[in-house]
Amino acid sequence: MTDARTLEETGLGESLELGSPWVTIVWNDPVNLMSYVTHVFQTYFGYPRAEAERLMMLVHTEGKAVVATGTREEMERHVEAMHDYGLWATLTRADA
Repeated sequence: MTDARTLEETGLGESLELGSPWVTIVWNDPVNLMSYVTHVFQTYFGYPRAEAERLMMLVHTEGKAVVATGTREEMERHVEAMHDYGLWATLTRADA
């Protein structure tokens, strides 16, 4: 078993931190049409129409939807892209 000191000395603790799962969340907003949100999910993420519509309906009815899971860096890129499309999005740890 490895103690925290060894992880800190080797830098492995940071690597493990960066590799933990993160999610991109798209939030409901009063501006964008449901058809536009579906279009963004299809265009950017490559979701088939049915999955894009399912996620859009989660955003509309539940107020948010997890649209992607991966490394923090990937999720930061997705959040920035969603902002570029005019959607409200954030990232958080998958286990939070």
